[in-house]
Amino acid sequence: MQIRVSSDIVQECSAAERQARIDLAAAHRLAFMHGFSEGIFNHLTFVVPGRNDRYYQIPFGMHWSEVTASSFMEVGIDDGKVKCGVGDVERSCYCIHAPIHKGLPQAKAVFHTHMPFASALTRLENPHIKEIGQTEVGMIDAIAYDDQYTGPALDPREGERLAKAIGNKTVLFMANHGVTTFGVTVAEAYDRLYYTERAAQVQIYAMWTGQPLKQLPAAVIEKTKRDIGGGAALYDGPSPAQRHFDALKRILDRTEPDYVS
Repeated sequence: MQIRVSSDIVQECSAAERQARIDLAAAHRLAFMHGFSEGIFNHLTFVVPGRNDRYYQIPFGMHWSEVTASSFMEVGIDDGKVKCGVGDVERSCYCIHAPIHKGLPQAKAVFHTHMPFASALTRLENPHIKEIGQTEVGMIDAIAYDDQYTGPALDPREGERLAKAIGNKTVLFMANHGVTTFGVTVAEAYDRLYYTERAAQVQIYAMWTGQPLKQLPAAVIEKTKRDIGGGAALYDGPSPAQRHFDALKRILDRTEPDYVS
């Protein structure tokens, strides 16, 4: 199978569309670099800037390590048809992502992975991230938990169900499955993906020792939430999530600069 892409697509885009494609390509490369990908499966999508009827998706069969800014198809949110670009639309991507993009206007970026540590927690009777450290406490209130696994997502009604489970959160733990993160920007969704896996990894490492987990006192938990929640106000300019993502992109600029093409 040969997947055809054309750099002409990027040259013909608006500045906002080009930046969105570059950022989404970076997210795919970084997710592979960080061990978040699973073969040719899982999905990172973003609504086309200035539109509410289509989103970016890579052709089914493309590996995340080879994604570039010109790789993306534009897929119709209502009908799942390719509006721009060439390739096959992976069915579960459309059935999960399109209803979430449509039902949750704040979910411009929707990142679904089976990354190992977070996915391991979804296999447990109690998959919750525990308030045992600073990173965990900082994201507790952003996480929703779906306790049903209904099988492969091959019907848009599954995406509609997940959108209801998400509510106003930015991370969803999907029972016996994986995780999905959300953001207004690619940077926000990737930052959530990164720290969700880090929190899950540390928790599992702590559980592996067999020793009791040290729960933080309630007063410290509340103080930590307040301090972390107000942390962005300490700095002018880009958000911490954007600064993190920009730093990660600089790694790609040095090692895999073709992602922007």
